[in-house]
Amino acid sequence: MSKVKSIDELDAKGKKVLVRVDLNTPVKDGKVTDDTRIRAALPTIEKLVNDGAKVILVSHRGRPSGEGYEEEFSLAPVARRLQELLGKDIVLNRELVGPGAQEAVDAMEDGDVVLLENIRFDKREKKNDPQFAKELASLADVYVNDAFGTAHRAHASTAGVADYLPAYAGYLMLNEVNTLTSMLDDPKRPFVAILGGSKVSDKVKVIDALIDKCDKLIIGGGMCFTFLKAQGYQTGTSLMEEDWVERCGDMIKKAEAKGVELLLPLDVVCADEFANDAKIHVCMVEEIPADMMGLDIGPATAIVYAEAIQGAASVFWNGPMGVFEMPSFEGGTRAVAEAVANNTEADTIIGGGDSVAAVNQFDLADKMTFISTGGGASMELVQGELLPGVEALK
Repeated sequence: MSKVKSIDELDAKGKKVLVRVDLNTPVKDGKVTDDTRIRAALPTIEKLVNDGAKVILVSHRGRPSGEGYEEEFSLAPVARRLQELLGKDIVLNRELVGPGAQEAVDAMEDGDVVLLENIRFDKREKKNDPQFAKELASLADVYVNDAFGTAHRAHASTAGVADYLPAYAGYLMLNEVNTLTSMLDDPKRPFVAILGGSKVSDKVKVIDALIDKCDKLIIGGGMCFTFLKAQGYQTGTSLMEEDWVERCGDMIKKAEAKGVELLLPLDVVCADEFANDAKIHVCMVEEIPADMMGLDIGPATAIVYAEAIQGAASVFWNGPMGVFEMPSFEGGTRAVAEAVANNTEADTIIGGGDSVAAVNQFDLADKMTFISTGGGASMELVQGELLPGVEALK
């Protein structure tokens, strides 16, 4: 990661360090249900605590209105879980900036940790308001960004603050950017990319970028139906973006011209409605019934996809193969997850988002080389875009 200073270069003892982390975790009944992101932030927090810094943590959670405190988006459950994992007291401070925040910081001893409430409770955060960034910066001596998951957002706490303080990258940020960049710039070959998810329109730039880099591209999820339509198949009531059919046709041609093998489903699992207990019909792609929708890749496709993954030296995966949240339609995603996990020789990268949820659901996370914490950020990096949160550190 060029021209970015690492926290290893920071003498943090006695300094007030404002650390942007990504603690945007799911919460149910007041408890964090998946603490992956909290754990991912621990190495940076622990390093600063052990170095004797006064650590001021900043994060968002969910999408509050920005009009002040909202209990359902509070970081209180996150603070409790972080306290357990860190093994030390965390002070959760309701005030984000101003006298109330300053007072909490002034009361800190070396090695203490204060977590500011959800930074998005103030609407100036998302606007990257310079005054707000300045007020945040005034709480600290140094800024560390370790929130890769929000690195694609130019907000006050992810970018603006760096205008007013010496800025460093935390371990997670460095690791994410270095791992993803090195894989994309110089992958071990054959390089197999797997893309799923519901819409082609969300992934066009990523598909384009990967056709330039990979040897085989596997397509699944709802977006495969737009590709199948481009090949002349009827797709029933499946999710299909008519506006993107022609573009999918162009991408099929581009892959062919570049010698990239583009793998599309041979068979699909169809249902008469979007429900786990729907009537199910497995059929070849040329036989999708007019009144049914495809909700997963079929068993024959899963075998072909698994074989392609087996032969890879590098694998990048973003997006499920079907509606894996419903047991009736998890088969394709599970087969792909297991194939990636079983290829122990390859560099395997899970590119954030639902793929991470799937890998966790099937209990295969520890079998992957690297799991990205940022879906949107990793996708923008893959398609060659600059990340504001990283650029601000340069």
